[in-house]
Amino acid sequence: MSDAIAFLVKGGVVMIPLFLCSLLGLTIVVEKMFSLRRSKILIPEIIAVVDSINSIDDIKLATTICQKNTGPFANIILTGLHNQALPIDDIKELINDEGRQQVRILERGLPLLETLAGVSPLLGLLGTVFGMIKVFNVISVQGSGQAGLLAGGISEALITTAAGLVVGIPMLVAYHYYTNRAENYIMDIEKYSTRLIQKIRIINNSNKS
Repeated sequence: MSDAIAFLVKGGVVMIPLFLCSLLGLTIVVEKMFSLRRSKILIPEIIAVVDSINSIDDIKLATTICQKNTGPFANIILTGLHNQALPIDDIKELINDEGRQQVRILERGLPLLETLAGVSPLLGLLGTVFGMIKVFNVISVQGSGQAGLLAGGISEALITTAAGLVVGIPMLVAYHYYTNRAENYIMDIEKYSTRLIQKIRIINNSNKS
């Protein structure tokens, strides 16, 4: 362990922001690992009750079930249920407005993860520049025969480059993975929201006739 720490310390001061980037990125990834579980977003109980809506009484039951749950899906469906007496176009607009707000919750942290994935390799490149500056300073002062001193600068350059890539690549992969997962959930929520609107239209038309 001490050898690994000593090895990383050789990367110089740039290793500090790289370490912070890796820590923050890992925190976001772990949070998304739990918050973007399918059963947590697309709650099966809500899906079942939306599929079974056929009357006003079913809407009341669905409202009760949604109120017992939290999250983007429940909030969007509740918006439609609470406003089921309004014209269909108004319900659609309200659901779309609520959907835009809930999408921000689903994607929370992902823009920062993308930023960290882009910044980390750049920090590694910055460390490379610092390392090479040290190398050229040694050459300019003591000539090219000081292999030990030259090795220190080259080592710093290579360590920071590798660290930047090691931190940035997994975060970039995680960003695309969780972004794709969030987009799939959004499409599923839109599907069930449309299904709810269709059922509300049928119920409202039957009550008018």
